[in-house]
Amino acid sequence: MSAENTPLTAMEGFDVNQTIEWVQAHGLEFALNVVAALAIFIVGRLVIRFIIAGMRRAMRRSEVDVTLETFICNLVRIALLVIVVIMAIGQLGVQTTSFIAIFGAAGLAVGLALQGSLSNFAAGVLIVMFRPYKIGDYIEAAGIAGTVEQVQILTTILKTPDNKQVIVPNGQVMGSIITNYSANDTRRVDLVVGVSYSDDLDKVRRTLEELIAADDRILDEPACTIAVSELADNSVNFICRPWVNTADYWAVHFGLTEAIKKRFDEDGISFPFPQRDVHLYKASD
Repeated sequence: MSAENTPLTAMEGFDVNQTIEWVQAHGLEFALNVVAALAIFIVGRLVIRFIIAGMRRAMRRSEVDVTLETFICNLVRIALLVIVVIMAIGQLGVQTTSFIAIFGAAGLAVGLALQGSLSNFAAGVLIVMFRPYKIGDYIEAAGIAGTVEQVQILTTILKTPDNKQVIVPNGQVMGSIITNYSANDTRRVDLVVGVSYSDDLDKVRRTLEELIAADDRILDEPACTIAVSELADNSVNFICRPWVNTADYWAVHFGLTEAIKKRFDEDGISFPFPQRDVHLYKASD
């Protein structure tokens, strides 16, 4: 038989009979191994879910911080999933020792390529360890302000006041100044009130004191500071700095501003507008 008439299988050294013999001898075993590997993977995921649920219940009973709980559960889930995948591959007959070595070498190469992600991971560990903020805190970091919804392995998820979700890499968060507005139980409301130079300053002070005393949300201690802070170009500026519970900050800020405007209108205290004196001189002939 010429080379042109030789079957393709024979030209490639492929023996159909040997293949059929191998399938007859090992096909059932291989199929069982595949089914066993799938079973290991499926059951393993169910077991992981059960373990994570148990960890969450245990940490909640121990009153572990939600931020730490979420971070640890995510980390354990990934580690257990890697173990399950290796066990499933080992069931298929792959030498897991060599596979782990290859996986480690590949992990090193990927790690070098993903230095930014490793930096985010390290930053996530630092966030969990030192806890500059926790879930539910309102913070400003990396140029973003919002309420912390999740602290994940690589990122922190914030919800802005206008209900946008912003995902910030942990490395950027730890590399920037973090302002935690929810860290303390109380905050100071800083207001600047400008009045006319012709107004009675004692009357202005008494009016502000009455408004502060009438608002139950304002704390008695520390005492509110009311003082003349500046003799500006167009007004005499008072500072009004009451202390409130952190949760009441914006409500008091907006409410007190409105109350000051209404009360000043009732008492005849004016809010000066910017003004400029213009002097005209007639040139002599």
